[in-house]
Amino acid sequence: MFGFLRRKKREPIVFENPAAAFRYACEHLDNKVLLEAVIPALVEERGRIGSEGERYFLLRLANRTGGRVIEACTLKEATDFPTVGDLVGFKVVRVDPELPEPFDLLGFIAYRLGTVYVPGKGWPVERNYVPENIKPTLRL
Repeated sequence: MFGFLRRKKREPIVFENPAAAFRYACEHLDNKVLLEAVIPALVEERGRIGSEGERYFLLRLANRTGGRVIEACTLKEATDFPTVGDLVGFKVVRVDPELPEPFDLLGFIAYRLGTVYVPGKGWPVERNYVPENIKPTLRL
């Protein structure tokens, strides 16, 4: 009787590879750069290893213009890291529009995302790169 109140079941969209999933994220999703947002990104190059063990990568963050290239890293305590071509989740830690690019955005590689998008829910996490000793942010 009240079937119209139920949420419509949305079918997941499955992509053949991470590059196709990234193109979809650029063309169809509004990836706002907000504090603590997780933005889909494609790993383009492997970079250096920092002095404390963090691993740097060249990422292309999904946006409506085809992606913004930034350098990002995993946290130093991370035991795993992405490879070139992976779809990852870049977690935004700080946004400062008064600074010039690339210094206006600070964050880290938090997850490897699956090549499936579920409308209303987002991308599933295939691998978590956030160390266990990092506590999630609590907002009251």
